[in-house]
Formats: sequence, C-alpha cells, structure tokens
Amino acid sequence: MQLDRLVNFHKTVGDKTRLRIIGLLKEGGALHGQAIAGKLGLTPPTISHHITKLKEIDIVYQRRDKNTIYYSLNEKKLALLAEAITRLGDEDMNAELQVTEEEKHNVLNNFIDSNGRLKSIPAQLKKRLIVLEHIIKGLESGKTYPEPEINEHIKKYHEDFATIRREFIMHHFMTRDKGYYELNPKELWLI
Repeated sequence: MQLDRLVNFHKTVGDKTRLRIIGLLKEGGALHGQAIAGKLGLTPPTISHHITKLKEIDIVYQRRDKNTIYYSLNEKKLALLAEAITRLGDEDMNAELQVTEEEKHNVLNNFIDSNGRLKSIPAQLKKRLIVLEHIIKGLESGKTYPEPEINEHIKKYHEDFATIRREFIMHHFMTRDKGYYELNPKELWLI
C-alpha cells in the first residue's frame, strides 16, 4: 500500500547523512560523489551507500557526463512525499479543485459517450481530473498492476493509454515503480 511508501520515505530521510546530502544537493545543484564526500568529510563508498538509498525513494537522480556521475535532487518528488503526510485525512485539500456531484455528472455527460468511452481528454484541469477519477474507479486499492494491465484498462475508455497513464502519475492518482502501478490513497489525489 502507498502508506508503506510514506513510511519508507520518512525512514530513509531520517538519517543525518542523508539529510546533509539532500541539503547539499538543494543548495549546490548537481554534484558528483567525490564532491559530496569532500564536503561532508566522508568516504566515497559511504556517500554511494546513502545516495543509493535516496535513489530508491526517487528523490535523487543521476546523469553521466563522460566518466563522472552527477547527482541531483528531484525536488518535486521530495516536496510531494514530504507534504503527503500532512494531507492525510485533510478534507479541504486542494479546495479549489473540489467539485460537486452535479459538476462531475455534467462533465462526464459531456466527455463520455453512450458506450462509456472518452470522447476527448479535457484541456481544463478540473474537468480532466474528473474524467481521470472516473477511469481509475475500476482499479483496486492496494493491488499492484503491471503496465500492460493498466494499458488494457485505459483502452476500455480511450486509445491514448500512454497519455492517460502519465496523467494518472502526474496528478497523484497512482505511483509507478519499475513498470508496476499502484493506486495512491484517495487523500493524495488532486480531486
């Protein structure tokens, strides 16, 4: 379940060295392992160990430049995970995106045809979130889905499964890990 992901995030960042690495990357941008080790007074293998842990929770990513690997902070993911715990149970979360049942009904009538298929992906965020929520209702909470299974589910509604799959991730309906997808708790959804 996604609550396990939040617990793992807090366990991982609950280490002084990892917090110092996060601080360095936030302050200094991309740095290579030797630079991080030098600034923190630690050995490169120690830095490598901690960077691996931070990469596992997707808050640090790497890029190679010739023979040097640079590490950068995934600030968007860090902010999302850090704020997620404060949003659990928050009914007023994203109040500007809250919609009434009547609004949902009207949007779905406009964008879903008589066969239950999506006519087009709405351009307006609020309407798009309503449609995404409708499409995702057929999936089970706590179940992990391989990518082909998610694609087949989406194809029941629209042929552009890749775009809708990306929208699920971008708007926090789901998380993706190595080609597997899982529903987030509803508290993390943007609607």
